[in-house]
Amino acid sequence: MSEILQKLKAIVGNDNLLTDELSRQLYVTDVFTRGLPALAIVRPTTKEQLGAIVKTAVDADIPVVPRGGGMSYTSGYVPKYKNSIMIDMVNMNQVVDINTQDMYVTVEAGCSWKKLHEALQSSGYRTPFWGTLSGIHATVGGGLSQNSIFWGSALHGPAADSVVSMSVVLADGSVVDTGSASHKNATPWHRHFGPDLTGIFVGDGGALGFKATVTLKLIPDTPARRGVSFAVETGDTLLAFVSEVSRQQLASEVCGFDPFLQNQRLKRESLGKDLKALGGVMKSAGSIGKALKAGTKVALAGRGYMKEVKFSVHIWIEERYEELADLKQQSVLKLASEFGLREIENSIPTIMRANPFGPVNSMIGPQAERWLPVHCVAPHSIVRDVYKAIDEMYERNRVKIEQFNVGCGFLFATVGNNATVIEPVFFWPETLNELHRYAVEKEHLRKLKEYPANPEATAFIHQLRRELIDIFTRFGTVHMQLGKSYPYDEQIKPEAWTLVEALKQHVDPKGLLNPGTLGLEAK
Repeated sequence: MSEILQKLKAIVGNDNLLTDELSRQLYVTDVFTRGLPALAIVRPTTKEQLGAIVKTAVDADIPVVPRGGGMSYTSGYVPKYKNSIMIDMVNMNQVVDINTQDMYVTVEAGCSWKKLHEALQSSGYRTPFWGTLSGIHATVGGGLSQNSIFWGSALHGPAADSVVSMSVVLADGSVVDTGSASHKNATPWHRHFGPDLTGIFVGDGGALGFKATVTLKLIPDTPARRGVSFAVETGDTLLAFVSEVSRQQLASEVCGFDPFLQNQRLKRESLGKDLKALGGVMKSAGSIGKALKAGTKVALAGRGYMKEVKFSVHIWIEERYEELADLKQQSVLKLASEFGLREIENSIPTIMRANPFGPVNSMIGPQAERWLPVHCVAPHSIVRDVYKAIDEMYERNRVKIEQFNVGCGFLFATVGNNATVIEPVFFWPETLNELHRYAVEKEHLRKLKEYPANPEATAFIHQLRRELIDIFTRFGTVHMQLGKSYPYDEQIKPEAWTLVEALKQHVDPKGLLNPGTLGLEAK
């Protein structure tokens, strides 16, 4: 092992090789799970260094695992084997090329969504999908490995639908360029050149290769923005409404909350009193007059308007022209009236859009509870049936849910024009882990009293997650963050699984690239 460490140090230098105990534990911990301690954490700064690290590890028969911003909750980067080598992409974070003539942007895979967003702000262009809510940490490479959603997803689909090309390091250290970049004389301007090689490495969790650079589409920016919010009586009505908004392609983002998750938001510090959030609202409003009006409206609304709301749904509308944004907003309002929804203050979409990549303090509960989301992506035709089945499962487990003081909530979102995400969310009393203490703002943590270890409750959360996944499998829904938590190998048809295994065998014969992800094991 000491010989391997010396080889890695020769590649990246002493400062970019971490072997201290805290790092070896922190980097193998995600929001929910902790893996076995790593041998070392290595931070490449170039594509060549990334290739050399991977080759060194694989030649020595050591599993090697990539880690982006660390925001996974499905064990995506949590190593399955002790003394794995973790690759932290934090130093490969540059925006390489903004090409507004051919309409693409290329970044290193460790670039955060927040950094990319800021780099494009003055260009007049943006990517169709432009990040996750955790984008202050979450990286472009990680987002594509997990096929993330949120900003732009209701109109443009998940991260996978915005990527054009990648440079990917394989197990032997070689680099494969995909899309038009695989042409001997071309640049990465187009995704489709023969078989879609780019698609192979989207949603793979690093099991097939490690992303070095990523090229995304550019589209004109959308300065005409509207936010609308509604109170809804039932989850069934909410899902029916957002499905129709999705089908008619009226929104750039859509999200909804059930009463429990909504109440969790109200328990947190008031958004209306958050000077950073208000500052973002006023800054994004444009002129001084509009800024004062927008800031005053949010501040006066406070949180009181939500107290009588059961379910809520929040819709973002973005267009290039004010007239088009107005038309879409009127269409959404008309549709809401037809479904019996009541319009409420639009503080949540206003604040979130003005501060798209805020702190990740919501990765714990308002009283320092542990937090775990589970999700499925369902077609509109069955999403309400899936929701009903989840509710019935909760009722079957009601006694234990109350015994262990588990809070159960729902987050809803739409993806493209044909799917809705249902994300059941659990909160329960349990001690925090290393990632929480690292990622949550220190000032926020100091206000909270941490719970003691609660292994029985956490074991029950594992049970609830398994029961949810059984429901999702029965209905034929799919998942984004597959990681090592969703049984991809059990859900996929044998013929397709055989092809996936053959791909793995070709690009990673020893099975040492993030083994366990997608159910693909080391040889």
